[in-house]
Amino acid sequence: MRIKRTLPTGRRQRPLTVRLSAPRGFCAGVERAIRTVEETLAVHGAPVYVRHEIVHNRHVVDRLAAMGAVFVDELTAVPDDRPVIFSAHGCPQSVHREAADRNLIAIDATCPLVLKVHSETRRHVAAGRHVYLVGHAGHPEVIGTMGQAPAGAVTLVETIADIGALAERTGHKAYVTQTTLSVDDAQTMVDALKQKFPDIIGPRKEDICYATSNRQNAVKAAAPGVDLFVVIGSETSSNSKRLVEVALSAGAGEASLIEDAAAFDYERIDAISLMGVSAGASAPEHLVEAFLTELARRRTLKIETVETAAENVVFNTPLRLAS
Repeated sequence: MRIKRTLPTGRRQRPLTVRLSAPRGFCAGVERAIRTVEETLAVHGAPVYVRHEIVHNRHVVDRLAAMGAVFVDELTAVPDDRPVIFSAHGCPQSVHREAADRNLIAIDATCPLVLKVHSETRRHVAAGRHVYLVGHAGHPEVIGTMGQAPAGAVTLVETIADIGALAERTGHKAYVTQTTLSVDDAQTMVDALKQKFPDIIGPRKEDICYATSNRQNAVKAAAPGVDLFVVIGSETSSNSKRLVEVALSAGAGEASLIEDAAAFDYERIDAISLMGVSAGASAPEHLVEAFLTELARRRTLKIETVETAAENVVFNTPLRLAS
């Protein structure tokens, strides 16, 4: 569905059509994680500690820090008498054990869809299966998922070449995937794993989260033929980076990831007539509106909203906070 609107400007300018992808921006997991920090501050007062960035967006982190959230790398930086929140990306079992050993007030804001992958991983390992994880090395979600099992029980594969180099393995095998991958790339990797290990088993339903799939599908619908596609999101956001790749593969002439309106070179719009815009799942909508406002200062905008799905998912507050 396409909805057209025009942003007025102070003078007549050459029109720039903007295809605005929907859904975009915050997903239910991100909204739950941010709400968890806000509600913990309301219940316990400041400071409240958060292990790692609650979500991958500087604007969100800065706002919560101004409210009294303190972001730390490890639990050693958390005082015994203050709450600690685990970020939306999840964390290894060792972190949960450390918090329990210290009797910390630990509140788990891990996205429920990431927790599903954690549960799958533990279940496979308990059943004697070796697990192959499709994901990106160093990403907090991947670190958390690999930390659900003893060392050596999970093998990370990032590329088709990684799969081709895998040694033959006897015994039962399973796979899981990072939730924020490109849907198409993840399927290619899964197909390669199945070719390598015909007896490998996977989840009944794909691990790629609904929000990642929806945002990628919206970009696929909006990108064909645009001169430039802009994704608003952080460089540390996996799902935002994937949207840039999807836009290019779907037919955008160029595609870029920007943190916010201030990071964009507006000379790039001088020679174009059709532009696409989306935002990663951890980017607040006000960043999109600010970007459109800056575009409207320079060109008369004709906005087409390209909507491919309606989202109404809401995740409940973590039980530890709710109780």
